[in-house]
Amino acid sequence: MGEHDGHRERLRQRFLEHGLDALQDHEVLELLLFYAVPRRDTKELAWRLLHHFGSLAAVLDASVGDLQQVSGIGESAAVLLSLMTPLARRYQISRTDKRQILNSSARCGEFLTAYFFGCTEELIYLLCLDAKGQFLACRLLQHGSTTSAALSLRKAAEVAMSAKASAVILAHNHPGGLALPSQADYETTRQLQAVLEPLGIQLKDHIIVADTDFVSMRDNGFLP
Repeated sequence: MGEHDGHRERLRQRFLEHGLDALQDHEVLELLLFYAVPRRDTKELAWRLLHHFGSLAAVLDASVGDLQQVSGIGESAAVLLSLMTPLARRYQISRTDKRQILNSSARCGEFLTAYFFGCTEELIYLLCLDAKGQFLACRLLQHGSTTSAALSLRKAAEVAMSAKASAVILAHNHPGGLALPSQADYETTRQLQAVLEPLGIQLKDHIIVADTDFVSMRDNGFLP
């Protein structure tokens, strides 16, 4: 067993015995890189990543292309690292209780924040509910840049009808910003409400998410 192999085994054992909280950020990256970089000193690579991006969160939020700009990081390592945040988001979505009745802005907001965990680009979701507020579906309508994402009103209507929804809630995020509606958000809400009303589908709310914070446009008095 070589020097690197001994270090890897000690780090693995520390994780197995004490969990991730026993590891520093660079050691977390080392441990991940073990599974993509089999025969190199991953400690140096971990420090190089942290120096380049500034934090563990920034490393895991980076794109495959940006990660590969760091010397020694190949495609396999970049893909593994970039998978971590989407995997955590999928985990949180999987844990949401889809049996609960989503009949308040607080419940809907808490339910929807999982769908935006760690997102660095703007996403738009449509949450579809039955007449009692029971979950039917939550579909991604659009994704865009860090500043904007255009909503296809036709696609939103098609998603609502295919789910046989009685009511829907529009939700989108403001990455790195505040959970406050913009003028474009108000206009989008008006337009979608006008499209859905003739179909007998109620737009119950438009929720804006920023990190773990959210704002309900209904609570703000914009929707009756």
